[in-house]
Amino acid sequence: MTALNADAARDLETIRDALLSGDREFDRRLDEHFARLHGLFFRLYGERLDGLDALRDTILVAADSWDARPTALRSRDAERELPSETHADSGTSDTLSVTSGAARQPWFADNRLIGGVAYVDRYAGDLAGLRERIPDFRELGLGWLHLMPLFRTPAPESDDDGGYAVSSYREVDARLGTIDDLRAAIADLHESGISTVLDFVFNHTSNEHEWAQKAVAGEPGFEDFYLIFDDRELPDRYEQTVREIFPDDHPGSFVQLPDGRWIWSTFHHYQWDLNYANPAVFRAMAGEMLFLANLGVDVLRMDAVAFIWKRLGTPSESLPEAHLLLQAFNAVLAIAAPGVVFLSEAIVHPDEVVDYVSTEECRLSYNPLQMALTWEALATRDPRMLGQALERRHALPAGTAWVNYVRGHDDIGWTFDDADAAEFGIDGREHRRFLNDFYSGSFEGSFARGVLFQENPRTGDARVAGTTASLAGVEARDPGGVERVVLAHAIAFSTGGVPLIYLGDEVGQLNDASYADDPALAADARWIHRPAYPAEAYATRDDDRTVAGWINRWMRRLVEVRQTTPELAGTTLLPFDARTPHVLAFQRTSDDAPETTVLVLANFGDEDAVIGAEVLSGFAPIATELITGRLANLAQGIALAPRHFAWLRVHPASAVGPERF
Repeated sequence: MTALNADAARDLETIRDALLSGDREFDRRLDEHFARLHGLFFRLYGERLDGLDALRDTILVAADSWDARPTALRSRDAERELPSETHADSGTSDTLSVTSGAARQPWFADNRLIGGVAYVDRYAGDLAGLRERIPDFRELGLGWLHLMPLFRTPAPESDDDGGYAVSSYREVDARLGTIDDLRAAIADLHESGISTVLDFVFNHTSNEHEWAQKAVAGEPGFEDFYLIFDDRELPDRYEQTVREIFPDDHPGSFVQLPDGRWIWSTFHHYQWDLNYANPAVFRAMAGEMLFLANLGVDVLRMDAVAFIWKRLGTPSESLPEAHLLLQAFNAVLAIAAPGVVFLSEAIVHPDEVVDYVSTEECRLSYNPLQMALTWEALATRDPRMLGQALERRHALPAGTAWVNYVRGHDDIGWTFDDADAAEFGIDGREHRRFLNDFYSGSFEGSFARGVLFQENPRTGDARVAGTTASLAGVEARDPGGVERVVLAHAIAFSTGGVPLIYLGDEVGQLNDASYADDPALAADARWIHRPAYPAEAYATRDDDRTVAGWINRWMRRLVEVRQTTPELAGTTLLPFDARTPHVLAFQRTSDDAPETTVLVLANFGDEDAVIGAEVLSGFAPIATELITGRLANLAQGIALAPRHFAWLRVHPASAVGPERF
């Protein structure tokens, strides 16, 4: 076929018609999304002779995937398919026009949706064990379960980056079971009302992946699947502007092959970056993505989205082509698996995180700034930076949502903007040093018991690892530790979007320092907060006399109230000035409950905080505190104990008229 040029773009209808399969639903979606996908290929690969070939083959892969898609998943597609933006042309322009579709709430905007995250092996042993624990997930109230990476990776375990060095996207780690076991587990979860999230590790593969081995061997068709250079000339030039991610593993962004050549490896030396400038790579990865979709996955977590396109003379992060690639993958899903959505994992500057969130890219995004600033506020007892972030950086486009988390499998990086910090007289660089010292326990008086990860002596950079309970002070037996665990989750549950629980945190799971005794894990400090299933804590989760029981009772109450409070659905958030320095305050509203507002108040301080009656005078005097169910007289003000919070259902003062008899 010819190159993707203007003539090819004008021949759009002919190309599309040649790819129609005869299946009514598939052809409808192809007709709807083909122009967008064609335009994106034009912008990405317009100068390459093989661009249109790859587009044609991608559509054929999508058609085959649709043919193989189980009936139950097609029904799920029909229930969840959402309107998307439409482009004004075939993509040869940078201008997009947006047309509004039918007003329909995305399935993930439901206030009843609570997420859980777990490693299958650490939480349940294997996939069979995971299926046995589904009643526990339902008891907790989960409607979403992220199974951490579980596909085949290199051996030994030290060369798998916790599962993020994938050797095959179509084989489960043999210790966990088989691909059929995974398919059955997802089906069981669906039957129990639980959606499934899997990682799509698409920036890189393991060095043991079949494609990697063929690329190194120079096999035709695979020689430029990765970025391989004969000498250091271009790697040296790239590294002048590219940042170093894992300095403990290797300097720079390249590692040397046994034959002397150099290959791009942003992360660990055994994770080799794919070359998306080659359209054949897109076609191949689209096939892997659709295979995962047909397993029954509801959400694909798009790993390391910022790094997927490289260009000399730039940081090779968050380049325009990275967004075009996500849009192209999104269009393929819209054609062949429209019920599946993307979750962006973009640990980038706060201004760039939202760039990945739209109906055309990722409908969902982790909220790393809120997570980091929740911990910052707990350390400083000062929630001003967190409040600033909620005011300035919380809004998202319609049809999208945040995924809010207290902590995950990865480290905590202090991603705030130095300019934002400077408005409060805070030096960003020094503040990050303080936070690292505080959460690693080296700051005098710290309640935290975390550890540093990937400390770079040259730059002073570092990140922090630790379970929620250990970072919050439970391990140190600090009197406020359990309250901080609940407070941190209360913020994630009330700001809007999908709240996540790292399973084990709901019973106060502590760090597991024994990872350091395992040669396969000792070099990666993040294993300290990836412990095995805490059987003893779960056994006492109904006993309020234990730490596990106390935390679990409050966590279940958070889940219960969140799931019965429509104002907490969606992401709409309105700032509120409590005029009290240690108190974070904001309002939540909902189209489903327009007559009421939930006012969230959270005291991060170590002393009582009083929100005066005059501050609350815009509301009717009587409010309901949702966690306790008690009535509150706002005319008398509100007093919050240290590390306590309130979710107040309030009415506007104008709604209250004279008493009627």
